[in-house]
Formats: sequence, structure tokens, C-alpha cells
Amino acid sequence: MLELTGITAGYDRRAPVVRNAHLSLAPGEALGLLGPSGCGKSTLARVAALLHRPDRGTVAFDGRAVTGFRHRAPRSLRTGVGVVFQQPRLSADPRLRLRDLVAEPLRATGRRSEVDSVVPELADRVGLGDDLLARRPHEVSDGQLQRACLARALVLRPRWLVCDEMTAMLDASTTAALVGVVEEYRARTGAGLLAVGHDPVLLGRWCDRTTRWEEIVKD
Repeated sequence: MLELTGITAGYDRRAPVVRNAHLSLAPGEALGLLGPSGCGKSTLARVAALLHRPDRGTVAFDGRAVTGFRHRAPRSLRTGVGVVFQQPRLSADPRLRLRDLVAEPLRATGRRSEVDSVVPELADRVGLGDDLLARRPHEVSDGQLQRACLARALVLRPRWLVCDEMTAMLDASTTAALVGVVEEYRARTGAGLLAVGHDPVLLGRWCDRTTRWEEIVKD
């Protein structure tokens, strides 16, 4: 179980973006978080992914509260959460070829020996051929780069996925393809999904349940 309790977070303690938010996600469940732009969804998603320390509140996995965030979080927790952001060009190192972008988490966790077997398999699953894997971010489209970012999020076989507006910049066919990849992964592994977005139709079709932002923020 992933539980966020009483989360207040932001980038200035005097003006938090998120105030007293509560959210829970069961293993294998797909939860959609629906809300307008600027309400704090992305900040809460970063807290859930252990990428941002909240000012107040608790993040717990399987009943155990997290005490460290970002590089201070235990490796077992950090590698257990895969994240895909809205803008792939802001989350991809422009110097890396797509092959190295996907392999980055494996190398960072001392699993270099798996690169040659895991990366081609994942690339094929997300729809990236060898020619695209050899290119750098500026040489591919946003959709192709987002495919690589999704493969990177899955490469460590996470128990939880956080997709923060993953398809907001994509066309309908690429959106369908990437959602299909996520659902195939979830069906095979039992991973839980937090899908953040502002499109009620997409979240309604994709997720087991959808909750609105105003429903998780308690006065």
C-alpha cells in the first residue's frame, strides 16, 4: 500500500502548493488523480515518487513511513517507484543517446550486466527500433522521446508507477500505445499506478477509479 497522509508541500514554506492532502493506492490498483493545471498535482506526484520532501505529512509504503527523500531515500524504495513526467525534454539528458537514457537507472544501481539484454527488450515493447535508440533527444520527436522515458521508468521493474501528465503532449495514437504499454506491464507484474491528469475521459478509461483534487485535500 502507498499512503500519503496530511501532505503539505511546496517550494517556499510560506506559500505551500499542496495543503493537507491524503491519498492511498493499493498494490495492483490504477488510481487517476484529476485536477486543473496549477492545483498542485505534480508536486504531490513528486512527493509520492520520493523526489520531493514534504513540509508536513507522511509517505508510507506497506505501512512503513519514509524518512528520506531523493538520494536520502533507501535504494529499495527509490528503485521501487518508476516515474514518467509530462515534458520528456526536461527529464532527458540531451547528451545521451536514447539507448543510454533507457539504461541509465541500470548503470546507476550497479546492474550494467543487464543492459544488453533488458534495454532491447524494453525498447521493442515501447516501440523504439535500433535506429531510434542510436539517436539523441534533439533528433527524435516528443512522442519518441516519451517512449524512451517510459522505458527508463520501467527498466528497474518498479512496484509502483507515477505517470504525471504522461500523455499531455502526445497525439492520440502515441497516447494509446503508451497507455497500452503501462497496462501490459501492470497486468504482468501487479504494479500500482498513480496517473495524474486533467482529462477525465482518459483517466476514466485508464484507471480503476478516479479521484478529484478537491476530494483529497482536507480543510
